[in-house]
Amino acid sequence: MPSLLSPSLLLTYAFAATLVAGLLLKFWLASRQARHVAQHRGAVPAPFAQRIALAAHQKAADYTLARTRLGLLQLAFGLALLLGWTLLGGLDALNQALLAWLGGGMLQQLALLGCFALISGLLDLPAQLYQTFVLEQRFGFNQMTPRLWLADLAKSTLVGALIGLPLAALVLWLMHAAGPLWWLWAWAAWMGFNLLLMVVYPLFIAPLFNKFQPLADEALRTRVTALMQRCGFTARGLFVMDGSRRSAHANAYFTGFGAAKRVVFYDTLLKQLSGDEVEAVLAHELGHFHHRHIARRLAGMFALTLAGFALLGWLSTRGWFYTGLGVVPNLSLDGSAPNDALALLLFLLAAPVFTVFLTPLMAQLSRKHEFQADAYAAAQADGAQLASALLKLYEDNASTLTPDPAYARFYYSHPPAAERLARLPAAPLQGATP
Repeated sequence: MPSLLSPSLLLTYAFAATLVAGLLLKFWLASRQARHVAQHRGAVPAPFAQRIALAAHQKAADYTLARTRLGLLQLAFGLALLLGWTLLGGLDALNQALLAWLGGGMLQQLALLGCFALISGLLDLPAQLYQTFVLEQRFGFNQMTPRLWLADLAKSTLVGALIGLPLAALVLWLMHAAGPLWWLWAWAAWMGFNLLLMVVYPLFIAPLFNKFQPLADEALRTRVTALMQRCGFTARGLFVMDGSRRSAHANAYFTGFGAAKRVVFYDTLLKQLSGDEVEAVLAHELGHFHHRHIARRLAGMFALTLAGFALLGWLSTRGWFYTGLGVVPNLSLDGSAPNDALALLLFLLAAPVFTVFLTPLMAQLSRKHEFQADAYAAAQADGAQLASALLKLYEDNASTLTPDPAYARFYYSHPPAAERLARLPAAPLQGATP
C-alpha cells in the first residue's frame, strides 16, 4: 500500500485540490459577473447614456448572462471530463485498449493521440452546436447554416489531421530517439512549426474557410496606406474577409509574419464604421507593432513553452507522474511500448489546472498593451474617432458596459468600456469615472 506521502499520492492530492480551488474561484467569479450585470441591466451607465440606447444595453446584458450560464455548464462538464480522463481512469483504459489492439510503437501512440482528440471533439460538439444555433441565433449573431457548419467541421478536422499527426510523430520520435535533451529539440521543432504556420496560415489555410478580396474602396485604401506609411509599417496587402457568412460580429486583424503580413477587415466592420473610424481602429492595431507587443508575446510564448517542455522532459521519466494522474505507465523493458504519448496527454491535461492562477497576470499585461495601443492610435489618428468606433463595436457585438470589476480583472484581455474610453484623449468619456 502506497505511503500517504508518496509522490504519486501527493500529486493526486495536489491535482484534486488545485482543480477544486480553481473551479470554486471560477464559479464565484461567474456568479459575481451574472449578478453585477443583472443589477445594472435596467439603466444605461451615465457616461454612455447619450450614445447607447436602453434596448441595446439590455440586449448586451442578456447576451452576457446567457454566455455566462453556458460557460458555467461547460465548466462543470469540463471538470467531469477532466476527472474522467485522469483520476477515474479514462485515458488509462483507452491506452490499454489500443495497446491490446495495436501493440506498442509509433502507430499505437499516434492512435492514442488521435482517439483522444476525436473523442474530446465529439464530446464538445453539443456545446458548440448550442452556442452557434441557439445562443448566437437568439441574439441575431449567427449567420451559419448547418451545411456550412458541417463543411467547416470537415475541413478543420482534415487540416488538423494533416498538420497535427506529422508534427506529433516528429515530437514522439524526438522523445524516443533524441536522448535526455529531447525536450530541447522538440521545443525547437514546435517553435519552428509555429513560425512557419504564421506564414502558411494566411496564404493557404485561411482561404479554405473564407474568401479574401482586395480592399476595393479606393478612398479607404488611400487613407489606410497613408496611415501605414506614416507609422512605418508595410503589409503584403489589404483584404476584406466575408465574416458575415458566419457571424454578425465585426473585427479587423493583422496576420502573417515578416513579408507575409497582411491587413484583414471583416466585411461587417466596414459596414458598421466610417472611414475615420476604420483608420483609428487600424492605428490601434499598428500601435501593437509600434510597441513590439507581438514580438514580446512571441518571446514570452517561446520562454513558457521552453519551460513546459523542460518540465515535461523531467516528469516523463517519473512513474509517479503517471500513477498520480490515474494512468498505469507501460512497463516494457525493451522500450517497445513507450509512454511518450501518455506523457504528452497527461501534461496537456494537468498543466491548465496548475496554471489557472496565472490568468489575471496575463490579462493585466494584455490590458496594459491595449492602453498603449489606444494612446498610439490617438496620436496617429483621432482619439474621438477611435472612441466612437469602440462604442459602435461594443453595441454591435453586445458587449456589456457593466462587467463585474473582479471578473474583468481576472479574465478581460481588453479594458472594460468605461475604463478604456475614459483614458482616450479627446474621447467622449474623458474624465469619467469607470
